[in-house]
Amino acid sequence: MTERNRIRVAAREIAPDRRRGGELRVLLGPRTVGSTSGFLGVATLAPGERIAEHYHPYSEEFLYVVRGAITVDLDGEPVPLAQGEALFVAVNTRHRLRNTGPEPAEVVFQLGPLAPRPELGHVDTEGPASARSEPVLRASQSRSDEGSASARSEPVLRASQSRSDDSSTGPPNGSVVAPGTSRPEFAS
Repeated sequence: MTERNRIRVAAREIAPDRRRGGELRVLLGPRTVGSTSGFLGVATLAPGERIAEHYHPYSEEFLYVVRGAITVDLDGEPVPLAQGEALFVAVNTRHRLRNTGPEPAEVVFQLGPLAPRPELGHVDTEGPASARSEPVLRASQSRSDEGSASARSEPVLRASQSRSDDSSTGPPNGSVVAPGTSRPEFAS
């Protein structure tokens, strides 16, 4: 067995990504172990905490609740999950994870296949779960007309946010896949 075949990663070694709510850690992914077909991570949510609604235009997502209880909103429909339960999230399905229980929740997530480029793999449909003072930009909106973005229900992009499914920071170039299409659209 070669070194490449046995790469071990501990959650405690990965810095949490808190940009979308909760604590997300990609344990096994392109940037951590060089995977080419998908990635696996763990999300930790305190009681009442949520991960903002988003969708994946190229990937299916598999969720498994290790500890606690959550509710996953799938295209607006709540689906409760308890410890030991799993859920399949299809490509292009809007979803939000909420800790609806009295204790911290821990959820293992796996996505695949990978998007053609990391910044195309994740599209936010609402702002982050925590309050932020940055302006919200629609995918096709320029900074000159950013004032009207928050009133629309289209995917949003924070001015400093990247679109990486691999939770490490990628280029904040504003590229997303436009709703209802599979073709990337780039913000000006």
